[in-house]
Amino acid sequence: MSAAAPNSSAFEYQTADCWEEAIKLRALWGEGAKLIAGGQSLVPMINLRLAMPAALIDLNPIVSSGPWLDQGELVIPAMTRHRAVLDSPLVATHFPMLAKAVGLVGNVRVRNRGTIGGSVSHADPTGEIPCVVLAAGGRIVVQGPSGMRSVPADDFFLTYLTTATDLDEVVTEIRLPVAGDQDGWGFDEVTRRFSDFATVEVAVSARSRASEEIPELRVVLGGVADRPLLLGEDILEPFRRLGADPQAIDEVAQNAANSISPESDVHASADYRRRLTQVLTRRSLAQAVGLG
Repeated sequence: MSAAAPNSSAFEYQTADCWEEAIKLRALWGEGAKLIAGGQSLVPMINLRLAMPAALIDLNPIVSSGPWLDQGELVIPAMTRHRAVLDSPLVATHFPMLAKAVGLVGNVRVRNRGTIGGSVSHADPTGEIPCVVLAAGGRIVVQGPSGMRSVPADDFFLTYLTTATDLDEVVTEIRLPVAGDQDGWGFDEVTRRFSDFATVEVAVSARSRASEEIPELRVVLGGVADRPLLLGEDILEPFRRLGADPQAIDEVAQNAANSISPESDVHASADYRRRLTQVLTRRSLAQAVGLG
């Protein structure tokens, strides 16, 4: 094959039968390599010339075992399709917030083809799955030439479409702590129209602690920054002071809205995003602590 002309859209197509082969191919092509599984984000970017890979490495031959449990964690292989998450009794039982969020991803076509690993790796700041993984305090397992390593979700999402994965690494698993019987959760979002990107979304995980009345809260905002945004303990302080009551929820929701500096664009103004943040945070918190 002759070399592609500068700015050409031509690329080499190769397949990987296992993660080790994908890693070798990615190392071979370096920055010019793009991994494709469901292709629901990458293919449109290629069509619009927003991505122009030298090589496309197809991961679809890699077989996924589906979600499973391992020592208090729900393990979701990266090649698990969104549809498989929705159909999984393990997900419904042990982490229902993920099932709720996945059901809001795109449309039926996207959910049938898209993968969990692809959504996490793409790191869209409006994406439902990155938002939930961060709210859960999950971790992402990546594999490279030196072996596997585990990256906490708190450290994984860096900025727009950028993660802590090195160029020679691939995401192989997502691990979420199993929800307990007394744990709560909330997830809500607003979109301009059905199946569109979220204008704002909020995910809340409330994990009960036997020694304390107030649950451990993790509140994540999507669509308001360059990455999913985990709220700091200072914003959640009203829960420590007032307990899990409506006044605390209102104060936290107001704090959340005041803490962000979202951009205005063709989809929504900054003021509208702040208002949505307040409303959705209030709703999700109320659901998570049993007041919704």
